[in-house]
Amino acid sequence: MKRLSAGMTVCLLAACATAPDDAGTIKSLERQQVAIERDVAVSASRAAAAEAYRHFLDAAPQDRYRPEALRRLGDIEIENAEAEDNGKFDPAIKTYEDLLRAHPQFAGNDHVLYQLAHAYDQGGNLKRALATLDRLVTQYPTSAHRAEAEFRRGELLFTLRDYEAAERAYRSVLQQGESSPFYERALYMRGWSLFKQDRLEDGLPSFFAVLDRKLAGDDASQQFEQLARADRELVEDTFRVMSLSLANLQGAESIPRFTGTGDRRSYEYLVYQQLGDLYNKQERVKDAADTLNAFARRFPTHPQAPLLQARVIQMYQQAKFATLALEMKKEYVVRYGKTSEFHAANSADVYAQVLPLLKTHLDELGRHYHAEAQRSKTTEDYREAARWYRAYIESFPDDAQTPAINFLLAESLFESKRFSEAAAEYERVANDYQRHDKSADAGYAALLAYAEQEKTIDLDQRQPIRLQAIDSALRFSAANPNDSRRPGVLTDAAEKLYALKLPERAVPVAQLVLALKPPAASELRRTAWTVIAHAEFDKGEFDRAEGSYQQVLALTPEQSPTRAGLNERLAASIYKQGEQAQAGGDLRAAADHFLRLGREVPTSPIRVNAEYDAASALITLKDWAGATKILEAFRKNYPTHALQAEVPGKLAVCYLEGGQPLKAAAEFEVLASSKKDVGFSRDALWRAAELYEKAGNEHSAATAYERYVRQHPRPLEPAIEARYRLMKISEKQGDRANRYAWSRELIDAEQKGGSERSERTRNLGALTALAMTEPLEAAYRDVRLVEPLKKSLKIKKQRMQELLKAYSIAADYGAADIVTTATFRTADLYHDFSKALLSSQRPKGLKGDELEQYNVLLEEQAFPFEEKAIEIHELNAHRMPGGIYDQWVKKSLSALGQLRPVRYAKTEKSEKVIDELQ
Repeated sequence: MKRLSAGMTVCLLAACATAPDDAGTIKSLERQQVAIERDVAVSASRAAAAEAYRHFLDAAPQDRYRPEALRRLGDIEIENAEAEDNGKFDPAIKTYEDLLRAHPQFAGNDHVLYQLAHAYDQGGNLKRALATLDRLVTQYPTSAHRAEAEFRRGELLFTLRDYEAAERAYRSVLQQGESSPFYERALYMRGWSLFKQDRLEDGLPSFFAVLDRKLAGDDASQQFEQLARADRELVEDTFRVMSLSLANLQGAESIPRFTGTGDRRSYEYLVYQQLGDLYNKQERVKDAADTLNAFARRFPTHPQAPLLQARVIQMYQQAKFATLALEMKKEYVVRYGKTSEFHAANSADVYAQVLPLLKTHLDELGRHYHAEAQRSKTTEDYREAARWYRAYIESFPDDAQTPAINFLLAESLFESKRFSEAAAEYERVANDYQRHDKSADAGYAALLAYAEQEKTIDLDQRQPIRLQAIDSALRFSAANPNDSRRPGVLTDAAEKLYALKLPERAVPVAQLVLALKPPAASELRRTAWTVIAHAEFDKGEFDRAEGSYQQVLALTPEQSPTRAGLNERLAASIYKQGEQAQAGGDLRAAADHFLRLGREVPTSPIRVNAEYDAASALITLKDWAGATKILEAFRKNYPTHALQAEVPGKLAVCYLEGGQPLKAAAEFEVLASSKKDVGFSRDALWRAAELYEKAGNEHSAATAYERYVRQHPRPLEPAIEARYRLMKISEKQGDRANRYAWSRELIDAEQKGGSERSERTRNLGALTALAMTEPLEAAYRDVRLVEPLKKSLKIKKQRMQELLKAYSIAADYGAADIVTTATFRTADLYHDFSKALLSSQRPKGLKGDELEQYNVLLEEQAFPFEEKAIEIHELNAHRMPGGIYDQWVKKSLSALGQLRPVRYAKTEKSEKVIDELQ
């Protein structure tokens, strides 16, 4: 053992001789890589070395290496205490203190003091440790251990709560420059020392200086992640104490005073963030939010700004500050939206980090205000909902969720009665995106929005909206061929197009309804057929319209109130075909259509007109039998119809042309009674009387003529004519009394006719007057001149006077033929009377001269009458130069030839005179 101990001593001494100045110090140990192992051999070697040093010290009390040996022994004893972790630093302390007492001028005493202070410190005697370090820095200001000593002094002073002294110690370390390994820790602890003194603003620069060394650069967060554990902990604690300092100053407002340099800008957001986190842990949520917001507002384009503001929202939500969280979300989406300054200033990669929260907040804002609006029904809430929905759509036009958001926007607009905007958005949802879950519902909802919008517009301004709605409906139908609502939408579109007078568009849409597979519901097909039928009808395609209306009726329940109107449309279609045929000149086809209407739609009100028109067409075709049959049925079937007033006239024509004059006359009589037009009634009654007369129905004719005379005494001429015919009928019937009565009435009426008298009335008056002479003449001739002659002569002469008066009346009318007739008959009457006198019965008992004288007397009485006859006959003869040469003139000439043969019996002369007169 002695040899071993001596050998180790020699070795140790040799080592002492070659060791550098700082060999064996804590500082030298920092340069060594020591594997700390609980190795028994090392422990044994350390113990052996200590023992060797002790032997050396015992053996060489005056040796010049004794101070060094003591120092080494002390170091080994510290190592043993630390290695065994037993807190037994007293041996080392004693060794060091002995060394200092015995060798105060030892060159390595600064190291000894350093180690001694360490031993005191580790042994828990902080004050002795501090005093030792004070001695070291005072006695050895240039010692290599100065920086560490000052640092350790600061730590001890800090531990002892002498923060002011500690700060000075740390400041001394800092004054030695950044090359010192204790520089960063000194910065850190100086800041703490100032903090503990409540010199918060003075301490913050030190903390910022620490961060400058660890985080300054382009990406502070990345640098922080790459720090070693010790450095990370240092940075974390620096942030913590900085946050405490700032919180006790003016919070976030204090930060800008310390971050003016460009380097600090890279990690400045972390300062705000750490301060905000501190506030949040302290449950000062509003302060935390304000702090994070302060950075976001100060640096709106900073990549970390949206992340800090996102934490604000999270804090508010966790604290259940719903209103504040909502407002912050609004600020977030405005500040970092697609149109923001932030978006313009940052790269796509940076902005990509914002998008998830931007999307979430926009969605939440829209839904929140939408829900609020549904509860409150206020315009403002609905406006807010729409605002955020729109922002989402504009920000994420290609996002898979955007169609659903757009649908919600449309819903909110609809609920707030902004129907025009709602319709546009529904259209956008339905048509501007790839197919999605809401495509069909949006397309249909657009139609509902258009319908509601239409209600808010004046009737005369609705057409543009209706057209938009129809176009939307057609897009919906094309885009959703299998949607159960498609048939109804198409049907509604067809109806509206027709209502807008656009049949050329309505019909193809209606045909789409009819072509659907599976078939649309019957009521929809009925509507489609109705649109087609109406359009065909309006277009004048009445044959096609008829078929379409038949389809409509086939789909219409029997009890439906619409059947009546549909039947009328069907009837009208048939009727219009008749009119078309009529206009085209095909009257037979027209009549067939008109009659077919009654068979197809027997209850139609226009059946009456159709049958009447059928009769009119047949009349034009001169199908008298066919027309008559229809008209007779018409009269029977529709006795109260207004057209009944027209039937008699048409039937009269049919009967007349069909060879049934009596029936025709009866119709004319009906016409005469039914028409308010006096002229028409008069003519019809006259026509009836004529027809009766021609048909030989004298009784009906007389009745009609008499009715005419009584109802229409004016104008005069036809009334006189009617009386004349009544006179003739009476004559024909042998009714002398009636004949005479009508003759008298005729003459009386004619003579009182005044200015209405005409050549015809005068002629008829003359003829009547002449005719009235016939019974007088008969009465005259019935009287034979017999005995007693005086009596019979008186009667005959009286009757002669009556007859002459009648002839005079007839002649007074001045009608040439009547005048000549009356003149001849007057002359003939005189001649006859002359002859009657000459041939009268002679009184009985006259013979010889008496008889001769009697005869002479008769001749004398008869001669004047004969002369009168000649005179009157000559009146007729004298009319020849005036161009009158009728049978009665001729008869007068013939009579004159017999009465005065010398003058009038010369044929040649007469003929010559006649020729000259002609």
